[in-house]
Amino acid sequence: MTSQLRAPDHSGADTRPKGSRTKTVVPWLMLAVWIGLVVGGFSLAGKLDSVTRDGQADYLPASAQSTKVLLAEAELPGGENGLLVVLYERPGGLRPGDREAVVRGHTELAQRFGNDTAAPPEIINSADGTALMYALPLNREAVNEEARATADARDLLADRPNGLNAYVTGPTALGADMDEVFDAVDATLMLATAVVVAVLLILTYRSPLLWLVPLTAVGVAAIMSMGVVYALTQIFDFTVTSMSSALLIVLVFGAGTDYALLLVSRYREELHNHERPIDAMLAALRGAGPAILASAATVVAGLLCLLAADLNSTSGLGPVGAAGIGSTLLVMLTLFPALLVVLGRRVFWPFVPRLGVEAHAAGSRWARLGELVARRRVVSWAVPLVILGALALGTVGASGSLPQLDQFARSTPESVAGAKLIEARYPDQSGQPLTVMSRPNQSRAVLAAVKSTPGVAEAEIGRTSDDWVEISVIPADSPESAGETAMIKRLRQHVHEVAGEAVLVGGPSAERLDEAETNKSDRNLVMPLILLVVLAILGILLRAIVAPLVLVATVVVSFFGALGLCNLLFEQVLGFAGLEPSVPLIGFLFLVALGVDYNIFLMTRVREEAARHGTVEGTKLGLAVTGGVITSAGVVLAATFAVLATLPLVMLVEIGILVAVGVLIDTLLVRSIVVPALTMSLGSRIWWPSKLWRTG
Repeated sequence: MTSQLRAPDHSGADTRPKGSRTKTVVPWLMLAVWIGLVVGGFSLAGKLDSVTRDGQADYLPASAQSTKVLLAEAELPGGENGLLVVLYERPGGLRPGDREAVVRGHTELAQRFGNDTAAPPEIINSADGTALMYALPLNREAVNEEARATADARDLLADRPNGLNAYVTGPTALGADMDEVFDAVDATLMLATAVVVAVLLILTYRSPLLWLVPLTAVGVAAIMSMGVVYALTQIFDFTVTSMSSALLIVLVFGAGTDYALLLVSRYREELHNHERPIDAMLAALRGAGPAILASAATVVAGLLCLLAADLNSTSGLGPVGAAGIGSTLLVMLTLFPALLVVLGRRVFWPFVPRLGVEAHAAGSRWARLGELVARRRVVSWAVPLVILGALALGTVGASGSLPQLDQFARSTPESVAGAKLIEARYPDQSGQPLTVMSRPNQSRAVLAAVKSTPGVAEAEIGRTSDDWVEISVIPADSPESAGETAMIKRLRQHVHEVAGEAVLVGGPSAERLDEAETNKSDRNLVMPLILLVVLAILGILLRAIVAPLVLVATVVVSFFGALGLCNLLFEQVLGFAGLEPSVPLIGFLFLVALGVDYNIFLMTRVREEAARHGTVEGTKLGLAVTGGVITSAGVVLAATFAVLATLPLVMLVEIGILVAVGVLIDTLLVRSIVVPALTMSLGSRIWWPSKLWRTG
């Protein structure tokens, strides 16, 4: 086995120095260590689902009134409030016997969920005579097991007259249908992402073996990252949602494949200069390692900026993503190089790099592009920036926040279909209940303030405890309408004047309002923070001020261009009802951090070449050498995020498309043309105030 690691075309006793022989043992030791880590990682990765939470509070702002209402409800008799709304509909009009079937169904559900079966059901007729509806409160057990409770309700209502449709909807059913979609996300996403990455690697390398090496390493990184996230939840308190779990998979596969492509490219170069694979790999790690390390540090730092966000799901994405990138970096700088060294040059078959044969890039299309940009420098950066600015206008007049009932893509769950039918059949009774929580000694005054608020149709006192009194409120306007939103703001102001901070207003519509407002404040806080952190890392890496400012500015422009283009795509082509409020911030994070990655890979090589050949020639050489691999990395990353567009949730579809479009814009236009053109236009001034500014 040891002989396989020796230089080609040599035989006989190994006469290499002791230190040289030690080098050949290290890859095998590394593989042995990783085999042990993978065995342990499997057991931890399998536990990630046990700490994944998708309760409503996990997607809400930590400080919002609506979140505090959910916590206060849990202290009331029966715990957190749950509600099923059942709608029966016969499109041609109700027939004799339909109402008896509805009453029978209500009785069966009341028995199942512990309600009073002796009390007559409050069944509401629609004005057009086609529908009957009733609401059914749920006990604590049913709320805690909302998926099973919803499924049981639908099974119990299966026995009904032919042609009479039944829909189980309401807050609990909506939550159950959302959970069902999330339950299938991780496995589907893992498989789809692995297939996409495998196909792209095969097309990139055109080798029957080489593509398996990075795919294996990235698969190990995915397992390790899930295990690390689980371990961190046992030490730190942060929220892991199905959304962040899905983004973790995409991020690990995308970033890991990028690191693999960059390292393999440098390793292939060094194999032309070094006889032994171990020496070529060490040289490749010295050359590409700092850029990969800086790239990972940029993404990790950007992700950790999310900890400043108030929205629980957004804040929790920070440590989840950072753990994923950290695990991926470790795997791709240890296990992946060890695999390549052990497999030797033959892993590149049929395009095996030969010692002493120069790998010329000067005649490549990237070298020709560099020459073209050099001749048309101003046009090369001005025209693309104008185009991106025009695309950014697509953000003007965009649709508002995505309504709750429009969160599902391609398919409509029963809970959504039922809720939309209620809006159509009961236009004056489609208001979504709100919950006001008051202290017992102020409940009467608060109730009076609620009833006097314009836009409130009904209000009554519900459950009570020693600490809280629940007041149920029915708005006059339809859910998430402008009228209802204005009413919620008035209601909060009125009850605050009566009871101050001791009174809380929550409920589904209030939750959506709090989520949208918090997303806006989080964007205003976190986006500048991300830019400052990225600027600082670029400044340290490039030892300059001008270059980081230029690079970050180009990435920001490409983000807004991508956002404007995607707004038009979402609204005009895909027909989405709005933009999910968290999408711009998450998209900004990934596009700035990942977009800067490619600029790091380019500009570190440009800086290396500029020190020997001057800034203009160094830029052309840097583009010629890195153009192909960075473009391949960008296409792989874009395709990886595009896999999210196959999922049945509009939020993940929007994130996937936005990041994919942004990465392609940044890779094919900004990094390939705009950044080289600006660098050559500024010349050595781009390195100010470093030493290279004076000598380059």
